Amino acid sequence: MADIIQDSLLREIDEDLRQEKYARLWKRYGSFVIAGAVLLVAGVAGYQAWQAYDRDRREAAAVAFQDAVTLAETDPAAAQTAFQTLAAEGAGGYDLLAGFQSAALAARQGDWAGAVAAYGRLAAAADDPLFGDLAILLGALHEINAPTPISAPGDIQRRLEPLATDDNPWRHTARELLAVLALNDGDRDGARALFSSLAEDAESPAGIRARAQEMLSAIGES
Repeated sequence: MADIIQDSLLREIDEDLRQEKYARLWKRYGSFVIAGAVLLVAGVAGYQAWQAYDRDRREAAAVAFQDAVTLAETDPAAAQTAFQTLAAEGAGGYDLLAGFQSAALAARQGDWAGAVAAYGRLAAAADDPLFGDLAILLGALHEINAPTPISAPGDIQRRLEPLATDDNPWRHTARELLAVLALNDGDRDGARALFSSLAEDAESPAGIRARAQEMLSAIGES
């Protein structure tokens, strides 16, 4: 009987250590995922701006956007106002980019719920599904990383699942977030399956494959 109790206790300790390990891994990597997504937004929206036909408005919006980015380093509140104004009135793709930057700045200031709400508005207003889906993805990512729950995990999962289909350009990140949700919910088998598919998918970005492999090591065998 003592051996059975001891074995059970050791299994519980091992499970706790694994839980702590993968939680540390995601905490370390979550910010990199956010940073990569924001850089991607900047690149795509910048390309849109380059294509815009209204040169004068585009140049004015570009200056206003850069001023807001610079201002964010010293006066985040003023920068937030500038981003919101540009999101409402900007041109040439900078309105879209300012909206994403406004949401990201809210999160950096600790307003996670405000950031998630801003991404929700971007998703609802986006004309291009590429940007609408990206807003959903970033909103879900911020919800997962938020220090306190903003909505139920099932709600986040329902928003992410349409992005995880084979024809969606954001499918790899969506599947990574779904795996983290499964892990947080105690579904190690579901998380393991998703991380395994990412690690084995030759089309997965290198960073996602590497994270998936590390998470698999942290989860351990079934």
